[in-house]
Amino acid sequence: MAVEAARLAAATRCRDVIVLDMVRLWPLADFFVLATGTSPRQMRTVCDQIQELAQKSGGKPYSRSGYEGETWIVVDFIDVVVHLFSPDARSYYDLDNLWGDAPRAPWEPATERKD
Repeated sequence: MAVEAARLAAATRCRDVIVLDMVRLWPLADFFVLATGTSPRQMRTVCDQIQELAQKSGGKPYSRSGYEGETWIVVDFIDVVVHLFSPDARSYYDLDNLWGDAPRAPWEPATERKD
């Protein structure tokens, strides 16, 4: 789910998308997905699409916060927590540095099919 959420965020023009492996550092989630959006509307769209992605495999968010705001949306799927930031909020909260000892999980953007 974390890798697919990262791929979806990257495919919808989010920048600096990373997946942090939290397994050994935090008992409440296995992965954090961090992404920087381009606008509040785009962040909400990405949030909606990630929720739809989870629903396809029977998942649903345990909680969601910040959806009506303009700086940070967090969606908690228990094992995966997705953080969508505005550029200023990403810099301000600096989760990349706060959880700097968390290994980055490897992932690659989805490749486009050329039919």
